[in-house]
Amino acid sequence: MAQPTAPTGAHEPRHPQSGRGGGSAWASGGTLFAGVLLIVDGVLAVLNGIVGIAKDNVYTHVGHYTYQFSLTSWGWIHLIIGVVLLLTGFGILSGAPWARWLGVAMAAISVVANFMWLPYQPIWAFVAIAMGVFVIWSLVSDHSRTAAR
Repeated sequence: MAQPTAPTGAHEPRHPQSGRGGGSAWASGGTLFAGVLLIVDGVLAVLNGIVGIAKDNVYTHVGHYTYQFSLTSWGWIHLIIGVVLLLTGFGILSGAPWARWLGVAMAAISVVANFMWLPYQPIWAFVAIAMGVFVIWSLVSDHSRTAAR
């Protein structure tokens, strides 16, 4: 009896360990999710920034902290970071090659900014840090786009 053969046009299986064919399915699907997370994080950062600029007494300050700025300054920081996060997230969703590495850089900046923002909104800052770490992991570990080139 003849052994069945793979149909023509069948794709070679992915081997993440050998570097052929790209990364894991988690990372590939995670790249799409990372783009969405960057957009959500950007929208929330913009809203956070607007509130910080408009009302300087909205957020309470928990104790003394080394990285202490006025809330208006934090508002502008969050607004600028949020706009760039939004643009980067849309770039990732559209498949722009520049957006992937800018996404890694902006997620890192967002993680650092939210670490410094801990005294004002500790729970949200922790959630934003976790989102940023996931975005970095996802964008760095998905090699399917670079392997196709």
